[in-house]
Amino acid sequence: MPQPHRPTRPARPPQPQRARRGGGPARRRGDRPRWGVRLAAGLAVAVLGSGAIGHAVMTGLDTGIERVDPFKDMKNRPQAGHGLNFLLVGTDGRDKITRQDRREYRLGGAPCHCTDTVMLVHLSANRQRASVVSLPRDSYAELPAHRDESSGKQHGPHAVKLNAAYAEGGPQLTVRTVENLTRVKIDHYLEVDFSSFMKTVDAMGGVEICTAKALHDKNTGLDLLPGTHRLSGGQALQYVRSRHVDGAADLGRMQRQQRFVAALVKQATGGGVLLNPVKFKEVSSTLLGSVRADRGFGSEQMLALGQAMRDFTPASSEFASVPIGNPSYPVKGIGSTVKWDEPKAAKLFEALRQDRPLAAPSAPGPVRGQAQAQAQGQSGLRAQQQPAVRVDVPPQQIRVQVENGTRIDGLGGRVDTALRATGFDTTRAPVGGASRNVKRTVIAYDPRWDRSARTVSTALPGSELRAVAGQGRTVLVIAGTDYRKVVPVRPEDPYQGQFGVVTGDQVICGK
Repeated sequence: MPQPHRPTRPARPPQPQRARRGGGPARRRGDRPRWGVRLAAGLAVAVLGSGAIGHAVMTGLDTGIERVDPFKDMKNRPQAGHGLNFLLVGTDGRDKITRQDRREYRLGGAPCHCTDTVMLVHLSANRQRASVVSLPRDSYAELPAHRDESSGKQHGPHAVKLNAAYAEGGPQLTVRTVENLTRVKIDHYLEVDFSSFMKTVDAMGGVEICTAKALHDKNTGLDLLPGTHRLSGGQALQYVRSRHVDGAADLGRMQRQQRFVAALVKQATGGGVLLNPVKFKEVSSTLLGSVRADRGFGSEQMLALGQAMRDFTPASSEFASVPIGNPSYPVKGIGSTVKWDEPKAAKLFEALRQDRPLAAPSAPGPVRGQAQAQAQGQSGLRAQQQPAVRVDVPPQQIRVQVENGTRIDGLGGRVDTALRATGFDTTRAPVGGASRNVKRTVIAYDPRWDRSARTVSTALPGSELRAVAGQGRTVLVIAGTDYRKVVPVRPEDPYQGQFGVVTGDQVICGK
């Protein structure tokens, strides 16, 4: 019997006969990657999970770590809670940056020798959850009495912005200040500068980031069009440093930093690093050889982290920012600072101390999936599996009125239901349009709400955008005979819950 034509492939070594010769069904092509991942996972577990072999993989990596002692002579520290707490500090150090990279990624100028990024990372006691809390660098803080590292001058207690703690007293004063602010005991300190950040990202093969809108910042040189991008180390540095892409300034930058960390977790746990012992050693070597860390953190701890994160998924990580009471709190001699909402912040850090998840339990998914399936004539399972497209404006903030512009009975109701199922604030009262001969679906909007209109058009691919001055904030959807379905959408920054928490799966590329 003639065989179907297949493209010529390079010769392979002889393979052992498979057991399915007896007539069992042939394995589908799509099944192969799953077995490959399982095999890789098994090898990783064997190598990283075995004490002796794992030791061999990581041997000698401690020698490149630059050590600091941020806990020296510290007294009256907070009581230890459950799990592990890391203080991750990004500084503006650029001494090791090449001249070419300085020019390409706009890293000129004198560094302030202060912290550019401050994150408190909590790894749960059962090693199944990582909670990342961003601390605004302009947070109002009160430094304890200390000796200035640069001048040697003795200072009494005084108010500063949080990032100045590093400039005055280095890692030790930074840890003391964060512990005083949060009452969370820090177990490990990791400090990353511009150069080490770039090297680590490049060692991981870059990191995939997606954005719903164009991101341009002339200060850092960031220039990303809407869509998905794999960023190199230098590009990733531009992404996490940019503060001038919108009106959110440093708070918007913290959101992008959280999305980047979520993407980094996905890259590490998705088979690119943790499932490849050689890659794991390469990345660990790069990281440990280019960071400053406390004396208790080394290859043993890196190996333990790798083992702990074997079963991580993007949903295993959660991200929050400290609740803000006043984003422009004036302080004499300092200027505008970020004042925390103290009662809410206290609850947030109490949750960390008690090793409780920060994210509220998510609502059951099938309800929304089934509603959308009913509206679009699909099965609930298929609707749930359809990837949600990232949009700029959360659909919950967009008011939509639906009109039926055709003679198809019930079309307006189906469109209203489908839009509501993916999150839009519809009126739930569709009406008949003035014309019943509309072929192409129209989205009529006030030019002042053009971003909202583009979000609606993303959910209705192929629709026509029509600006109508003075229409107001409600977006009008006139359903035409071309309507087939509503594409699920999700906001780029879907903050939720009392602490404004997102999980990693909500902010990475993909579903």
